[in-house]
Amino acid sequence: MDEQNKNIDESWKEAAEKEKANLEKEGKLIPPEPDFSFFITTLSLQASIDLGQVPNPATNKKEENLTQAKFLIDTLGMLKEKTKGNLTPEEANYLENVLYELRMQYISKTTNKENV
Repeated sequence: MDEQNKNIDESWKEAAEKEKANLEKEGKLIPPEPDFSFFITTLSLQASIDLGQVPNPATNKKEENLTQAKFLIDTLGMLKEKTKGNLTPEEANYLENVLYELRMQYISKTTNKENV
């Protein structure tokens, strides 16, 4: 790395640290570092909301949107396939478990709807 690129990289780090310190002073929430498991959790939480398992934070009511839930479950399945061999064992296991739970919830919802 040449000296100019090193200085640019260092100034970026300094600016990020300064911004983080300012947010802490103001008492604002600091978002977590990007992380694969957190990303999967975010998608699975939205799928759980769409399955009616968790109240929608905007309305504080349980609402179902099975089309959107299926899209998110399929998206997680696609991520599993596309990241195969590139995840830590913990990440792969977490994704597998999340997908299993969401798929079972979806099947339960759609089976119950068809039998009513």
